[in-house]
Amino acid sequence: MARSYYSTVFEQDAATVWAVVRDFNGLATWWSAAVSESRIEDGKAADQVGAVRAFKLGESTIRERLLALSDLDRSYSYEFVDPAPFPVVDYVATLRVTPVSDGRSFLEYSVVFDCNEAERGHWTSFFATQVFDPAMKALSEYLSQ
Repeated sequence: MARSYYSTVFEQDAATVWAVVRDFNGLATWWSAAVSESRIEDGKAADQVGAVRAFKLGESTIRERLLALSDLDRSYSYEFVDPAPFPVVDYVATLRVTPVSDGRSFLEYSVVFDCNEAERGHWTSFFATQVFDPAMKALSEYLSQ
């Protein structure tokens, strides 16, 4: 298994950041430059474990299933729904927001997955730098408005 990790600090408190990212269907709201549309399938609620979000990232449609959501821990985990948009398997991502003592917040985004061993370095870097980093920069911009 491989692991990709990204973290950042937001000027806003953890409750404020969590209120935005908690919405499993909210990508198109705060990452609108990359995500043109998002919907939850089958009439489920966006915070219901098992909910599947389908969103457009560029020309691709990506489907992800919510596996866990904890308001106490300010975290959620999700997996890709077949077919996966990338050549990886057993992909499980977790986003967590933690308070920082000075009133800011610390956000961690990580994923574990498996793939062809020769491509592990590529995908480990890709998820951190091409997915999580631009998403969190967009979130920072959204929160600063």
